[in-house]
Amino acid sequence: MIAGPAIAYDFPLGDDAASGAVEQAMEGTAMVSRRMVLGLGAAAGGLAVAGGGTAFAYSSAMASAHALVDPSLSTVIPSRFGDLEYAEAGAGMPFLMVHGTGGGFDQGLAFARPLVDLGYRVIAPSRFGYLRTAYPEEPSSENQADAFVDLLDHLGIDKVAIAGGSAGALSAIAFAIRHPERCAALFPIVPAAYAPNRTPARPWGPVETTMAQTMLNSDFVFWLVLATMPDVVTETLLATDAEVVKAASAEEQSRVREIAWSILPVSRRTQGLLNDGRLAGNPTPMPLEQITAPTLAISAEDDRYLTADAASHIAATVTGAQLIMYPSGGHVWVGHNDELYGSIDAFLKQIGYA
Repeated sequence: MIAGPAIAYDFPLGDDAASGAVEQAMEGTAMVSRRMVLGLGAAAGGLAVAGGGTAFAYSSAMASAHALVDPSLSTVIPSRFGDLEYAEAGAGMPFLMVHGTGGGFDQGLAFARPLVDLGYRVIAPSRFGYLRTAYPEEPSSENQADAFVDLLDHLGIDKVAIAGGSAGALSAIAFAIRHPERCAALFPIVPAAYAPNRTPARPWGPVETTMAQTMLNSDFVFWLVLATMPDVVTETLLATDAEVVKAASAEEQSRVREIAWSILPVSRRTQGLLNDGRLAGNPTPMPLEQITAPTLAISAEDDRYLTADAASHIAATVTGAQLIMYPSGGHVWVGHNDELYGSIDAFLKQIGYA
């Protein structure tokens, strides 16, 4: 779930034309180093020399990225907050999969593939500002949760199990709080949620905000980073140690690459990305004690976004909640994908939902 508490804040910014300005703006921050900025500038220069080969590689990557979010693959319905996009896969008991930062319906379906194989009907909406879903005047987690109700009403679903990954956990939690009669079970996965005693992130300044907006509107700059700095992407965007990924199975390495590359086309996700930066950069406390749905929180101790703190807080606060904490795996739980969804399936069977 790509991304966590402040994906836009953590991303290395800049290109060969603007590396000086980026370096100045990022000076003194812990998230983006001078080496990373200069590395991106050098990569841009090298690719510029490559000429036609670079243009072809970029064009091919974007063609593939747009194909994965083609309008024919999803449906748009009206909600009280404007258009809401979603897609479905599988058959069986319904499961609402809420994507993380940098996602959309495509990421939701990709993440929930194991649940389809286990016999669930996966419903994957695009959150506010992602792909074809509207960006309302107040794109809060609470309003997003209410939009999920509109989707369930459209589909004729009375009650649903819901999982939210990373920043998507905020609206999943809000759904469980605001609509307990519609929530059969709650799964905050690597939740970019509030945790007490955790040092808040430094707020963006106006220069950082402008640069983030510029970068997140540039598919080429984003592709450039993905193509030339994979370890940086893994350790910043995916908040996972690169060595953990390299030591994983070929299947898991492929899954991690898919997660990173699925952010493209980033220009169609910009509003959602920036909104997640605001909501999850310094998440506010939520009334977790009001949650009555069976709850299973999941995270990893080495998640660089520190979601282990949030998952532990949720499990300790929600009555009867359970916690799964992997010792390693980072923000994308490397090495635990089958185990994670197997645990969700077992939990649902235990409460009689499956």
